[in-house]
Amino acid sequence: MRTCSRLVVFFILESLATVVYAQQNRTASDSVYTDAQAARGRSLYQQKCTKCHGDALQGRTAPALTGEAFLAVWGSQPLSELAAKIRNTMPADDQGKLKPADAADVIAYILQTGKFPAGRNELAADDAALKAIAIGGAKPQATAQTRSQMPEFPAFGNLAQVMRGILFPSSNIIFNVQLHDPGEKTATGPVNTGAFSWTAWGGEIYAGWQLVDYAAVAIAESAPLMLTPGRRCENGKPVPVDRPDWIKFTQELAEAGRAAYRASQTRNQEVVSDVTNQLSESCLHCHQVYRDKRGSRSSGLDTSALHCTP
Repeated sequence: MRTCSRLVVFFILESLATVVYAQQNRTASDSVYTDAQAARGRSLYQQKCTKCHGDALQGRTAPALTGEAFLAVWGSQPLSELAAKIRNTMPADDQGKLKPADAADVIAYILQTGKFPAGRNELAADDAALKAIAIGGAKPQATAQTRSQMPEFPAFGNLAQVMRGILFPSSNIIFNVQLHDPGEKTATGPVNTGAFSWTAWGGEIYAGWQLVDYAAVAIAESAPLMLTPGRRCENGKPVPVDRPDWIKFTQELAEAGRAAYRASQTRNQEVVSDVTNQLSESCLHCHQVYRDKRGSRSSGLDTSALHCTP
């Protein structure tokens, strides 16, 4: 009896594993939407999306939603990511009002336009189901030039200038989300009153969440500048670009920027507030080794003289 029980349990577990494996490996080629759902999505797309993405999803002021360029970005990601992007950030001038079912309908229309087959069951709107499906068909984009043909950009500013010009202000925008919800409507004050403010100038050109997006991208994209050969610290010492710990700290900062961007895309203050811990720690790990020299001030030595030395 025990042997039979074990066999039954084994076959049940084996069957469940097979089902889970199959669910996690579905693609848009598996007929995951219906024609009726795509028709609803087409109607919604024409109302909300054509101005930016074009009548035929070919792209206009916003990227194309079909073709190789689209698949290169979204083909390997679960549909839950695309649904969240649509639900939380689209349309750009009226974000956060589309329902999960609306996002699923629009995705169905995108799949239909991409020549993926329709089926008998509608694409579900819940994240759990969408996480189990990828569009598929993603191909690596060919680069126009080989690395040897690319122009070189030697270091121009010192490390402190890069930090203060890009990373410090961008990080503060993200940290400020802990105290202020970027999605809240703020009253605009009188124009051209008082002295000119460098910090306030240009601050109202973009909406709150857009600023957080841009700050996160700035961190992720500029972090590799810390590894530019030949860059020096403010004190003239070379940046230790070849040291394994410095490379690790740079990678942590870049990943913190990417994590902040993903969090910002949720348009949720609490989610972004949580990810500020990762950003803060990525800064702290490097500063503890290369910037914050304890005991130096008591000895009369300016701590900045020791920057960039472990």
